[in-house]
Amino acid sequence: MFYTYILKSKKDGKLYTGSTKNLQLRFEQHKTGQVESTKYRRPLSLIYYEACVEEDDARRREKVLKSYRGKMIIKNRLKSYFTGSRIKK
Repeated sequence: MFYTYILKSKKDGKLYTGSTKNLQLRFEQHKTGQVESTKYRRPLSLIYYEACVEEDDARRREKVLKSYRGKMIIKNRLKSYFTGSRIKK
């Protein structure tokens, strides 16, 4: 499987989107400062991921989620997370 994921910086609140074959290893690399683009934004939380069978699909999804439209999709999909509200059943 290949994964597209979103991290949230607990330091500045900004989001980072990436893709990888090994989500657990990649998140560990982010957490320990081995990834230049998130090194100074730690600590980080994994807030979202999607799994794809093909690497090309995960990379295309990463590109979409990095776009303005993709960011709106994520903010809508994770509305409860961002607003702190939960849907009551």
